[in-house]
Amino acid sequence: MIQTDAHSGAQPTQIKGEVMTIQTAFIGLGAMGYPMAGHLQKAGYSTTVFNRSKAKAELWSKVCAGTFANTPKKAAENKDVVLVCVGNDQDVREVIYGEHGALVGMKKGAILVDHTTTSAELALELKTRCEEVGCDFVDAPVSGGQAGAETGKLTVMCGGRQTAFERVSPLLQSYAKQIQLMGPTGQGQRSKMVNQICISGVLSGLSEALLLAEKVGLDIQQVVDTLKHGAAGSWQMENRLQTMSENKFNFGFAIDWMHKDLSICLAEAEKHRISMPFTSKVDQHYQALQKAGMGRLDTSALIKAFR
Repeated sequence: MIQTDAHSGAQPTQIKGEVMTIQTAFIGLGAMGYPMAGHLQKAGYSTTVFNRSKAKAELWSKVCAGTFANTPKKAAENKDVVLVCVGNDQDVREVIYGEHGALVGMKKGAILVDHTTTSAELALELKTRCEEVGCDFVDAPVSGGQAGAETGKLTVMCGGRQTAFERVSPLLQSYAKQIQLMGPTGQGQRSKMVNQICISGVLSGLSEALLLAEKVGLDIQQVVDTLKHGAAGSWQMENRLQTMSENKFNFGFAIDWMHKDLSICLAEAEKHRISMPFTSKVDQHYQALQKAGMGRLDTSALIKAFR
């Protein structure tokens, strides 16, 4: 039984004892999915995982005391909620569609939750395909990076029906500190686009600011400790400005993924006839870094394009 107060914004809660009756599947055990699935299992939701690398799924099942399946279909069979976190639109299609895809195994009334950052078009496509087999769908991209996934403090931006959102919210609480229904299907993905545009803009500003701070001989840690309390403060400043100055860029969310995300943002903007010269320029910087072999570095490596 799920209780929620839609007007107050309070998160749905679940009566203890019913957790064990909810069967879940988690597809995709990358840097984000592995700990997210672990939090689900630890919270008491019986979870079956699938990963294209079987060895990783086997390892997860041993470490987290869950189970694994050899195909997305097998993972999804008889599950109440099927969650996905893979790389891009095509990766999602590969694990959802086809004779071994999750959708074939899903029972009527089940809910598919896609945590992958994708296009809004794919979210609408998945909604239609789910409805055709009697299932529901929630697009639910996340923000917070690998650290947020590991500590269970992600932000989840959802799109879909209120009833489906209320059913899956208790599960998402196992690895999220903020969960919000942003509107109908696709609005979760569009919210993630806004998120990525903001991050790229902040990193660009921090890169230029760091160049000046270094040139005039400021103590970078002192700059962070002081400015984080004012209007310039941000998560990126607190967590990345010092490491950017030290040329440390091994923090999880790679340039390759940011370029993928910004490409989605720019395509959505073009569809709505919106010009985004600043975002486009930042994406060009990331592409240049990719061509220089830096695609797996953290997004804060943007500073390298300014130096």
